[in-house]
Amino acid sequence: MYTIGEFAKRVGVTGRWDREGRLKARRAVNNRRYYTDNDLAIALGQQKLETKKRCVAYCRVSGSAQKPDLANQRQTLEQFCSARGLAIDEWIEEVCGGLNFNRKRFLSMIDGVIAGDIGTVVIAHKDRLARFGLPLIEHLCEVHHCELIIMNNQSLSPEQELTQDLLTILHCFSSRLYGLGNYRKTLKEALAHGNNHDQRAQDSTEPNA
Repeated sequence: MYTIGEFAKRVGVTGRWDREGRLKARRAVNNRRYYTDNDLAIALGQQKLETKKRCVAYCRVSGSAQKPDLANQRQTLEQFCSARGLAIDEWIEEVCGGLNFNRKRFLSMIDGVIAGDIGTVVIAHKDRLARFGLPLIEHLCEVHHCELIIMNNQSLSPEQELTQDLLTILHCFSSRLYGLGNYRKTLKEALAHGNNHDQRAQDSTEPNA
């Protein structure tokens, strides 16, 4: 993918092509504008490229303490893909909470799906992509002709799904409260340090009795 500036430099034009409507840029999920190799070929008057769509595997754990699980997750997916004859072009691994959609590598993968560069996404379990909002991701994959393969796609009862969702929300907000406690402690120490500094400055400016 090319940014507006990179594309303009390669084509030898100004970056106003998109705004003038001569060759509209694509939009990523974060609304960032970009061009692809096919757009470059069209702009240069070349034949449209027939690109092979990539097959990627996405692995995720929520925190650093779970990094050993990340390796196990990949190993299990490698066995699964090998058994199904899937050749993985790229392994994407991330350490970040599933409620956080602002994951750099996750968003890059979604951009690839929308651009038509990725034709298959393989995951161990549906919550590896997101704790909530999976139907939206599935819709994006379907619209852009990307196959989403879930290794463990077990069906849970409504009660089990509700329990898992509640536990996820509880974990998320308890983590935020813990972080807020650390923030309050740091803020209190900073304020105390600032007050001591102000008092010393005031003492130094007072005339001697």
